[in-house]
Amino acid sequence: MTLIHELKNKGYTLTTDNYYTSPELAEILIKCKTDIYGTLRANRKGLSPLIKSSNVKKGEVLAFQKGKICLLKWTDKKPILMLSTSHSTSMVTVESKKSKSSKLKPAVVADYNNTMGGVDKADQCSSYYPVARNQQRKYYKKIFRYLLSQAVWNAFVIFKKNGGKMRQVEFRMKLIERLIEVTVCNPATRRGPFPKSEENVVRLTGRHFPSYVDESESRKKSRKCVVCSLKMNENGKRVRRESRFECKNCNVGLCVAPCFEIYHTESNL
Repeated sequence: MTLIHELKNKGYTLTTDNYYTSPELAEILIKCKTDIYGTLRANRKGLSPLIKSSNVKKGEVLAFQKGKICLLKWTDKKPILMLSTSHSTSMVTVESKKSKSSKLKPAVVADYNNTMGGVDKADQCSSYYPVARNQQRKYYKKIFRYLLSQAVWNAFVIFKKNGGKMRQVEFRMKLIERLIEVTVCNPATRRGPFPKSEENVVRLTGRHFPSYVDESESRKKSRKCVVCSLKMNENGKRVRRESRFECKNCNVGLCVAPCFEIYHTESNL
């Protein structure tokens, strides 16, 4: 979904490509105090027959105005249809990067080229980390995955604008680690000890303190020490040792010494 939002006069302006742009959408957005501009398909409903059939010579502009909605047809190499609720037929001079010459273009075309360049870059950078699944049949899950990916990209852009000096892959990994840390380290959102895949992310970082096991009707005064339970006795069976102490952040039972330190410092458990 190639859309971009930008703050303008305490409102929002939406830039869209021709797949989304339509007079109906423009009317809805106006009621929501949001402007829109973008390229337009000639077969959209609500367009004047004249703007569809009229031939416009190169450099000329044909426009129709209805309230805030301006429909504009301009010919450069080929006819271009534009819709805008924040532009008129005004022209601006645009410098060409390739030929180093200048050309008069409608202001809406110049603004569209500038803003959609950001969308193209966002699509390109997001494509490096695709979230779509070919076997995903539920359309709403596809929409959710796309919106989640777009939110991550927007967060990365804000991070860079605030002086962040991290590559996108590093930013995404840090974000994943932080999300795991917030959700898994919260006893209210998790039951039981850490799964093996999540241990190294959280138990070796942060601040951990031993505390007495909370007494309740459903829990004993002691818990199995997860470090001691990794050891084997003479018969080849795992050792079971109870401890009155636990790490609440990790939600595991631990002997105060030396198991508490071992659990939070050694990664090869």
